[in-house]
Amino acid sequence: MDNLSYSQIRVIGDPFEWACNLLDMGFSGWEICGEGDHAINESMVRKVKEAVGSTDLTISVHAPFSDINMASVNDPIWEVTLQQIIECIELASEITSIVVVHPGYLSPLGSQMPDRAFQKLAEGLKKVCDAAEEYDMLVCVENMVNIYWMFGRDPDSVKRIVEAVNRENLGVTLDIGHANTTSTLDEYLSWECIHLVRHLHIHDNHGELDEHLALGRGSIDWQTVFKTLEAYDGMRVMELRTIPEAEESIKYIESLEQSSCRT
Repeated sequence: MDNLSYSQIRVIGDPFEWACNLLDMGFSGWEICGEGDHAINESMVRKVKEAVGSTDLTISVHAPFSDINMASVNDPIWEVTLQQIIECIELASEITSIVVVHPGYLSPLGSQMPDRAFQKLAEGLKKVCDAAEEYDMLVCVENMVNIYWMFGRDPDSVKRIVEAVNRENLGVTLDIGHANTTSTLDEYLSWECIHLVRHLHIHDNHGELDEHLALGRGSIDWQTVFKTLEAYDGMRVMELRTIPEAEESIKYIESLEQSSCRT
């Protein structure tokens, strides 16, 4: 399978101990989860350039999301959120043309004024997209896991976000694992707005928790997923915890391809 990328969601420790081996493992890309020890700063950008600059490894970046909220109705928190995401975009523009963002969530106060929270989310994403446009970067908003106070859990709510923001450089990161937890995977795969999907996250689970398991370890029918998305030619990012899980997932995909050839 082409355009396989790896993203390690455990962001403690030195990623350069394994990142330079991704090409040899069969990956063509690395999505940097910009938090913890993997945060996008000047030092990180310099090291990425040094480590992979002479290779064909494609870089994408997941903007920070811990302890910040683009849908916050607390203005100082909202402003810090935008500051962190936009600073990430500015720095990441030296190594990538795509950044993934989370759409935010309803805080206890936000749940009392959900329309206001959505307005802040749309306003914030507009500012993020406008900042990214200066660097010719694509912003991809990600569908979220089955937690009721999160925005963007189902296709209709994702479409609502995209339409409210109305920016040409805004696309969708379809997270297959997240869609499985909300029981909307089939709906996403037949989504009228499937053309908006510009980026893909793949990991497995059993349909309830966001487990980020190696492919084949959960309940997702990957044969159907890959067949349905056959025309998709963007990055397919495995979001996993460890390199051994990534290697296991590659072997699983290879087994699916071999099985498909036999039939």
